[in-house]
Amino acid sequence: MTTDERRTLDTRTPFTRAAALAAGFDPSAEPARFIRLFRGVYVDVGARIDPALRARAALAFFGPGAIASHVSAARVYGVPVPAIPDEHITVASRGQRRRPSGIVPHVHPAPVVRVVDGVRVSAPAQMFVELATMLTLVDLVVVGDFLVRRGWVTPAELVTYCGGSSQRGAGAARRAAAYVRERVDSPMETRLRLLIVLAGLPEPEVNPSIRDDQGEPIRRYDLSWPRIRVAVEYDGRQHIEREESWEADLERREAIDDDQWRILVVTSRGIYREPERTVSRIWRLVRDRRLPGAPARPSDDWRPHFPVR
Repeated sequence: MTTDERRTLDTRTPFTRAAALAAGFDPSAEPARFIRLFRGVYVDVGARIDPALRARAALAFFGPGAIASHVSAARVYGVPVPAIPDEHITVASRGQRRRPSGIVPHVHPAPVVRVVDGVRVSAPAQMFVELATMLTLVDLVVVGDFLVRRGWVTPAELVTYCGGSSQRGAGAARRAAAYVRERVDSPMETRLRLLIVLAGLPEPEVNPSIRDDQGEPIRRYDLSWPRIRVAVEYDGRQHIEREESWEADLERREAIDDDQWRILVVTSRGIYREPERTVSRIWRLVRDRRLPGAPARPSDDWRPHFPVR
């Protein structure tokens, strides 16, 4: 095949084998030059394979009205979601559905669409409802907090959209939307807050500014109850020589008197491996500080959502 013949098709973006044959070459016969993304869909070996490119490859099987949805849309947005291998595409009618290997089709007659990185994707609030069919409550709230932090939707808008949705998953989305908050800095902060709330403790404020006697902001904490001067901080440092020594040091920091504030530090271990201990530590502290609304004992409702790893 000549260079001029190849120029009739841009191989740096996903293309079908049929389009390649029409341009005079067979990508399946040149595995050193082309990567097969899906059966019958290829791209140049030098292309950067990112979520947008994979979504475009999946869309190659469908008509111009199709959009990337569910986790495919989330990955294009850069939303933190668990690793789910398939691509998800939404079309307007059942007759437009196809089921290529590795691609899951859905139907929505009138999706709300945005274009991100050149890809037609579900709008943020619609995607949130779509993801409610795939994610746990905690993972879905992580998504909601992320969308709000990026300014793509407000908590009120999310609640309103979910409340009016008749899509599959709308009920689970409504429950999750009620937990979505502003100013959340990371997915682990979301997980820590939900561990607290699902344990039946009064919800802490998210990243409030702590002010001095003159009203000037002097610091802020991830999660706190300013009324009783208690803060809970997530510390995500990973690269340390001795984890045991580091965590012991963090717990010593909690006893430091900081304007009569008590700071309790939680690591990933306290969320993934020792959630019960974390709940107990926080509950004892807020109870001792006489937080209004603190229960006589923590609820066990957190347990299904935080299985010990």
